[in-house]
Amino acid sequence: MSVVEDARGNRWWPVVGAGMAVFMAGVDTSAVAVALPAITEDLGSAVALGQWVVLGYLLPLIGLALPVGRWVDRVGRRAAFTFGAGGFAVASALVGVAPGLGWLVAARVAQGAFGAMLFSLTPVLPAVMVRPEARGRAMAVVTTVGPLGLIAGPAVGGALVGTLDWPWIFYLNVPVAAVAIAMVRVGMPDDGPLRAPRRAWLVEAGLLGSASASVLLGLSLAAADGLGWLAVVGVAALPLAAWTRLPSAGPVVALVRAPGLAGPLLALLAAMLPIGLVQFVAPFYLQGVLGEPVAVVGLTLLAFAVATAAAGPIGGVLADRWGARRTALAGAVLAALGVGLLAPLDAEWAPGDVAWRLAVLGAGAGLFNGPNLAAAMAATPPRLLATAASATSMARQLGIALGPAVATVSWALSGYTPTGMRTAVGIACATALLAVPALTARRSPTRSE
Repeated sequence: MSVVEDARGNRWWPVVGAGMAVFMAGVDTSAVAVALPAITEDLGSAVALGQWVVLGYLLPLIGLALPVGRWVDRVGRRAAFTFGAGGFAVASALVGVAPGLGWLVAARVAQGAFGAMLFSLTPVLPAVMVRPEARGRAMAVVTTVGPLGLIAGPAVGGALVGTLDWPWIFYLNVPVAAVAIAMVRVGMPDDGPLRAPRRAWLVEAGLLGSASASVLLGLSLAAADGLGWLAVVGVAALPLAAWTRLPSAGPVVALVRAPGLAGPLLALLAAMLPIGLVQFVAPFYLQGVLGEPVAVVGLTLLAFAVATAAAGPIGGVLADRWGARRTALAGAVLAALGVGLLAPLDAEWAPGDVAWRLAVLGAGAGLFNGPNLAAAMAATPPRLLATAASATSMARQLGIALGPAVATVSWALSGYTPTGMRTAVGIACATALLAVPALTARRSPTRSE
């Protein structure tokens, strides 16, 4: 019996292909951060403009998440994955040949748009390709290889920038996408063609995209604009209000409010904000307070990603044997403990003192991610799986993006002192604890119990 389909009818090649897509996105994200100085120098751009290399990717990833998920629910998933991964590869190649910043940012926006499609599909394939009793392990494949991509990204990016040039970071996506497409097409039967989105879809995408742009622009101004960035973020309320009046918003709003899905979504947002905040604060603490060199900072921060990747498969096994929601709850508690242990940010700590605390946080995240995703998918009607997956992607990206903004405001109000850092991590700990009631609130029973 091949790995394509085991004796119980589980098809694993599409699951691995979905995992490779997440791995590709993880490498791309972390490697770009390493390459930004080289990109801005090569293209003659200011560092302030260089941040749009990152924001240009995040904008469609957040703004298009729900519209793309609703569209994918109406088309063939195998064809959609082929289109999304192929489009991501082509956009990556266009980034590599960019003659200037404008071209590069436009290609990054295209990357983000195809990335939104991939993120709406990567939780769906494990949900439909394996039987319910193996779903936790299948979700763990997807949620484990993502951190592995983040781990490999800085090393791969540094090696490519140092030996070849920064465009090769993006060219690397082309063969990875080709292998992922082949895995999905080999292991997944044809389930329908692509269809062009309806005209109303474009209106919905425009409203949610403009709301996302307001949020991300505000977050990009948080460090330099005092509290004025909050007004920019507040503008997002106008297109969001208009979106809720669209007929297409009704099913999405009802899905997000569903008792079985609302808990995992709120828990995901509550868990991701502290992770984004800690990852933002930790380098400044290690360099500014402890005086550690950049190389030591990088090695210290790896403790989080390594622990996440190590705990991910354990979380998958526990979810299948003990229950997805219970395992996610245990992971949420452990992650909150990790943030709480970091809160003192003692000036006398050594890098090892920070590393083991980051490892506790990472282990909690590894136990939480896959089982929480499995619980969300189990609570979703089959016809709305991609929409639910997109909602989880949006919650994840918003949490990660909001974390640095919360940290910046807290830090700035203290005059950029270590006290402000400690306050920010304290806020992160309180936020992490909110995942516990989100997962234990009264709800309708599901298969993930």
